[in-house]
Amino acid sequence: MDEQAKDYILKIPFWAREKNTLAQVKDFLRELGSPQESLSVIHVAGTNGKGSVCADLTAILREAGYQVGTFVSPHLMDVGERFLINGQPADEELFEEAFRQVLSVTKQMTERGYCHPTFFEFVFLMAMVMFRQKQVDYAVLETGMGGRLDATNVIDRPLACIITSISLDHTQYLGDTIPKIAREKAGIIKAGVPVIYDDQDSSASKVIRKRAGELGAPAFPVGKADVTEEDKTSFAAPYQAVNGALAKKALEVLRVPGTDEETCRRALKKVCWPGRMEEAEADIWLDGAHNPGGIRAFIQAVIRQLEGEQRGLHLLFAAVDDKDYGEMIHLLCKGLPLKRVTVVHLRSDRGLASQALAEQFKKEGCMAVEACETTREALQCALAHKAEGDRLYVAGSLYLIGEIKELLGEKGFLQQP
Repeated sequence: MDEQAKDYILKIPFWAREKNTLAQVKDFLRELGSPQESLSVIHVAGTNGKGSVCADLTAILREAGYQVGTFVSPHLMDVGERFLINGQPADEELFEEAFRQVLSVTKQMTERGYCHPTFFEFVFLMAMVMFRQKQVDYAVLETGMGGRLDATNVIDRPLACIITSISLDHTQYLGDTIPKIAREKAGIIKAGVPVIYDDQDSSASKVIRKRAGELGAPAFPVGKADVTEEDKTSFAAPYQAVNGALAKKALEVLRVPGTDEETCRRALKKVCWPGRMEEAEADIWLDGAHNPGGIRAFIQAVIRQLEGEQRGLHLLFAAVDDKDYGEMIHLLCKGLPLKRVTVVHLRSDRGLASQALAEQFKKEGCMAVEACETTREALQCALAHKAEGDRLYVAGSLYLIGEIKELLGEKGFLQQP
């Protein structure tokens, strides 16, 4: 049953011409017994860092002894990764029961004229059912693409809202400027509910503060000056310290018992979030940077890692067609001393052709580029050209990270000639 359920979910379209309004998503929840009303929710939006902040919150709350449900996206290899109970994917029985309930309500509602839930709506509904079933102390919810119109924004009264760093991404849906995107993300702010936000971009901060003021929501900025040594996480990336500081600030504002400085320090040193500056194998690093803002942070992390070291730097890159891949490639070629680049066409329908990516790298002055049609071929190619002591980084898409992790998980893959 579990695989049948996952197959059903994965066949639901990510995008739909007609979809349910937030009021209609609430109708689905009402048919499910309004599970969200029993949850203590911390709601997280932003462009980059949402998943990391969710991981940090989960780690700290777990360290303090609480039961935590965490809803995140996207998944890397298995849809079950989106539903975490105490930091681990929900067990098969819980997954199947939530699927059964949501599918039953979906059939009833579509017969009454409602749209079938989109992929994201369906898994969000499942998460609410799971977290109620497990009676979690806290539910940490990551938005999908935006905020204002996101399915998770049916939560009327979260404990707190967190808005992470904001940069240009999904511009065809959210707007083509930072202030426009910030307005969409600030759509999760609720009247009187504290909002904790990344204060590193003044134009975004201005929008967030204005919206918070309109709603009487206490606003708490977090910038680089607010980051301490204790905020550093186990992630091998300097930007993650700000995410750790956001999580800590939220729990401080909420005065959650047991989340003192020492508890936070222990938790942040242990937190793990796959695909974010993750050393998957010796000298093979995976980072899900998939927009210009994420690529800038990735470059900063790589430079910090290689400081004082003489290593050949290889890159395996892919992108989907709704990203500003031209700017991403420009930043990579300008910011990193790339020895060799391998590009690949993702399995996704939205994957960009490898030849187009290769041409873009060449336009930016990087001539040692090889285009591959499959991720298996690309990883084999990249590893074949990587000398001992060189380092391979994989970036450009979380879909790519998932495909690479699948390959690295295959028994004997790295021993292949």
